Amino acid sequence: MNATSSSSSASPFDMVSGALADYIPRAGAAAAAGRAGSSGEDDVPPPTGIGGESDDREQILGAVNLDRDLRITSCNLDAAPFAGVTVAPGDAFADLLPPGDVPTVTRRLQRVLDTGEAHVARVQRLRRSDGTELVVSMSILPAATPQEGLTVSLIAMAKRLHLYASAAAIGTSLDIGETAQSLAQSLLAWGDVAAVDLDYAVWTGEAVTEQAQDRIRLRRAALVPDRAWPEGYLTPGDNLPQEASRLLAGAVMRDDVPQAIVVRDREAIERALGEPRLVRALVPGDQPVSVACIPLIVEGPQGTPGPIVLGVTEVWRRPERPFRDGELLDLQELVAKTARHVDLARQHQREHAQVLALQRRLLPRVGSETIEVASVYEPTTPDSAGVGGDWVNSFPLPGDRTALVVGDVVGHGLGAAAAMGQLSMEARALLSAGLGPGEVLERLDETVTLLDDTDAGLAAGYSALGSTCCIAVYDPVDHRVVMSNAGHLPPVLVHPDGSAKTVAAQPHPALGAEFAVREPFDVHDFAAPPGSLLVLYTDGLVEDPSASIDDGIGRLTDVVREVHPWDDLQQAARRVVARLAPQEPLRDDVTLLLARMAGRRGRDTATWHLPAHDDTAARARALASPVLRRWHIGGQHRDSALLVISELVTNAVRFGTGPVTVRLVRAGSRLSCEVGDTGNGRPRPRRGEPLDDRGRGLHVVHKLTTRWGVRWTETGKAVWAELEA
Repeated sequence: MNATSSSSSASPFDMVSGALADYIPRAGAAAAAGRAGSSGEDDVPPPTGIGGESDDREQILGAVNLDRDLRITSCNLDAAPFAGVTVAPGDAFADLLPPGDVPTVTRRLQRVLDTGEAHVARVQRLRRSDGTELVVSMSILPAATPQEGLTVSLIAMAKRLHLYASAAAIGTSLDIGETAQSLAQSLLAWGDVAAVDLDYAVWTGEAVTEQAQDRIRLRRAALVPDRAWPEGYLTPGDNLPQEASRLLAGAVMRDDVPQAIVVRDREAIERALGEPRLVRALVPGDQPVSVACIPLIVEGPQGTPGPIVLGVTEVWRRPERPFRDGELLDLQELVAKTARHVDLARQHQREHAQVLALQRRLLPRVGSETIEVASVYEPTTPDSAGVGGDWVNSFPLPGDRTALVVGDVVGHGLGAAAAMGQLSMEARALLSAGLGPGEVLERLDETVTLLDDTDAGLAAGYSALGSTCCIAVYDPVDHRVVMSNAGHLPPVLVHPDGSAKTVAAQPHPALGAEFAVREPFDVHDFAAPPGSLLVLYTDGLVEDPSASIDDGIGRLTDVVREVHPWDDLQQAARRVVARLAPQEPLRDDVTLLLARMAGRRGRDTATWHLPAHDDTAARARALASPVLRRWHIGGQHRDSALLVISELVTNAVRFGTGPVTVRLVRAGSRLSCEVGDTGNGRPRPRRGEPLDDRGRGLHVVHKLTTRWGVRWTETGKAVWAELEA
């Protein structure tokens, strides 16, 4: 070790610079000396990518010293691999960086200044004066006292080291665009411009099963460096012309075997393309260039003949730097190592799109004139792939009612989303069939024990067992909500006067909790006057490791109390989530449903409670007739409505027990009629004999209505029917 490097007062810059004399090969040192001490007659070798063509060791060290304003005070970048990187004292270090990297690197430099902790071995790109880029390993060190500032050491990385580092880095994302961009940035180490063109089916997440050249479509997925390109040149997101797709596919599929090819000069490229439009689209400028095309290949599925080509990578550089055989092998190795990552990203994108389509299908639809709904769903990322087991749903039920459902399957990903979809759709089907919230949860409790067992589910990252669910049914005529809860957090109800409270039903375990004593699901009935706001949510919105769940629910209650009756409900839902779950990444899926109750106007409804007598049907017709006239329902529609009311009341008196409740609701051009009694039998149309004088009531109802059905209540049943008004 020389005296400079052993001195206790030497700065890191001095030590690094002193070591360069022993580290840099003699050819590089001579070139450096010539540049420093002569008038410049020596020819400086052109940039040769990583390491330099004449350098067997390839890994060259340089250093730059910075002051506290991040300006260069001294430097030593005289080795051949750094040729073209222009450095002068007084320049800002940011001038050496690609524009997109300046904010990130500046933050790292400032952090080392503030903390005194070194930041080591980060792959970084430097700008050359000709517009090309050099890939280096950059370490940031605090300057030794008494000096202030930083020392930035730069290593022009060996190609093999860069190859393996790139292969590891490219596999860190499951986004197909980010994966392609990472691959293109790594390929830039071997040239001046790098592009990745993917088969259109790969880009959209589909499976690639055919390799016929006339069916191949390519889309530019990534391009580096990021700069202004000539008009007509293909940039990310552009589809390659069909002729270009066939040309590139044919170039790499010689003899039906994917192979790398090199076109060594511009004239040969133009001859191969054969059309000025294709030249402008594929050649990055009007300077002399050569190109290496390397296919992205994966093994085809079982039964598929030969490998599958996912796309083509192109590396462009100046013809005076011909591609050596060793470089082509390195390029092929890098592309081969990363092709599997591209295919995994394709598979992930396909799965992600399918599950998001499922979840969009389950999101609440637009509310009706009796209730307004808004929802927000934010999945955890990145491990959940953007999907999870939370769901919210709202949908209309017969009799002018609306169902509000929220649930949570344990875990994330496709399995949890599939279980969520099955439970959600079953809940909707059962509610639409007339079952009450408690009965629906009983059926779901049975379903989850068939869907999964604890060990298998948790091994797959999710479990249907232990799912929670809360179901609320809103009646806009009575202004009441019937609710049942299976282990879910209690809803919050905000009254029109701004007061708020949680709506807690009798506690019950989650679905499929076999260890618990089986008890009926409690059904809770509460008032929700017009202007009320019902809040359904999952635990990801209110959980906080530093506080209790009750504190989280209390914060939610305080926030939703600030939602004004005239606020846009969807914007209000986003504000609530932003205030309660601002952290990134999220700890758990966040789901919120806001339901603002409007109710049905009194003049559009009519309800009567009648005793079960022989003349009850006639009395119901007499009460309904003036109401129908007041609603301007006349002629055939009025006669049909009165006949339906008569038949339903007659059946209630004959087969049920009193009292009989008759309810009429006018909703636009639709008339809803509902007759309830305390019986529990299910009315069914029966086939009567030609001479029978009874038994045709439900056949008449079926003919006169658009739809009809039965729903069960706490006291019996109600037969409903809908007619055109």
